[in-house]
Amino acid sequence: MTVAVPAALVAAFAFALSTTLHQRAAKQQPRRQALDVRLLSRLLRTRLWQLGWVPDVVGVAAQTLALRYGPLTLVQPLLASGLFMAILIEAGWTRQPVHRRDLAATLVGTAGLVTFLAVTDPRAGVTDPSAQAWWWVAGGTGATVGGCLLVARRVGDAARGALLGVAAGILYGVAAALLKAVAVRWHGDPVALALDPRLWALIVVGLLGVQVNQVAFQHGRLAAPLVALTLSEPVTGVLVGATAFRETLSLGGIRLPLVVGAVVALVVGVRLAASRAGR
Repeated sequence: MTVAVPAALVAAFAFALSTTLHQRAAKQQPRRQALDVRLLSRLLRTRLWQLGWVPDVVGVAAQTLALRYGPLTLVQPLLASGLFMAILIEAGWTRQPVHRRDLAATLVGTAGLVTFLAVTDPRAGVTDPSAQAWWWVAGGTGATVGGCLLVARRVGDAARGALLGVAAGILYGVAAALLKAVAVRWHGDPVALALDPRLWALIVVGLLGVQVNQVAFQHGRLAAPLVALTLSEPVTGVLVGATAFRETLSLGGIRLPLVVGAVVALVVGVRLAASRAGR
């Protein structure tokens, strides 16, 4: 845990900076459908979007380190702190003082994260889930993401952004699980890494997540997709960790109401932050 926690926080900050840069670049492009690769092809030629990949690579490296030494049920909730870090990044970018609402969001959200992790005491399970477990993850992911994309085509702008944000968050959560499996199994052999089907699944899921995420940023204010993504990614990570990886959370006795309160605090913090970030 002494390695996983600081690495996860570094990843959260890096992803927050990357998200800020990518959202600004995506907003400048013509709107596309969720799976229209023309958006990515245009963004690849955009200087601001290219710059956003520098902190993103740092974030992936830090997340890989965190997942190698810590359970998904610990690392993924910590990554949600990136939204609160984005508040400070946005303030520095615009050279404006931090708003009191933003400060309240940071304090409430951080308190929720700390309480959740302290009370549930996440513990590692298996390091290599079975093929059957992965198929269950694939089926649940495909059905949920497909449903979000289908409904997103029939609703208004803000709701579309939120649904696409949920889909992107789910894909990122599954990608984190695959990243953990690849990181734990790799012992320095590049041939074995290239032949690992989990690596190729990670690449496919990760690219889909990036595509859907960029389209989500094009719809409505930043608030809707950012809140949806920030909540759905750690929830997905916890669910996959508790099922496929058989990680355990302590929820008995007095812990359960404390966990509920922590989740409520996290949701309130995220909503406060997003309501300001979207303006």
